[in-house]
Amino acid sequence: MAHEPRAGITMKLHQLRLDYITEHDRLLLRISTDDGKEVLLWLTRRCVRLLWPLLVDMAQSSPKIALQGSPEARAALLGFEHERALRGADFSRPYEESARERPLGAEPLLVVKIQSGKDGEGNHVLWLAPSSGQGVNVTLDDTLLHSLCLLLQEVVAGTDWDLTLSLPQASVPDAQRVARTIN
Repeated sequence: MAHEPRAGITMKLHQLRLDYITEHDRLLLRISTDDGKEVLLWLTRRCVRLLWPLLVDMAQSSPKIALQGSPEARAALLGFEHERALRGADFSRPYEESARERPLGAEPLLVVKIQSGKDGEGNHVLWLAPSSGQGVNVTLDDTLLHSLCLLLQEVVAGTDWDLTLSLPQASVPDAQRVARTIN
């Protein structure tokens, strides 16, 4: 879905934090910016089920990946790009807990509307919004996109949601595997 970003505040990410909050059976996504702002968002199981394919599509939309002729080649290159992007991410720094301005309110917004797109510079933009009111446009470069994917995979694995979030894998059919000879 290559759409322009929707109405809402636009955020250039500084840090992300994602936690499963058992008593709410939801994920709490905290997004902070370099200019001292923070947005709190609730992600439900249903929301994550809708969000994951969008994130995968965003990752696969890279021209290097999209131009590959076969699904196997696209999946293999996606895996390579995922690993490369994660090597550039900094997971060692803890989330900065300093007091921040919360332009969408002190309480987390329940995300029910999701859309992906690109901004004028070709960066990925993820629009997350409640049923009514203002949402947020999150600009994601490849490193942030793949980091968000990894965070979602790790946190969802610790829930009882029975969701498996995986990237497409390159597979070689058994017939091709058997036909190979190694000398």
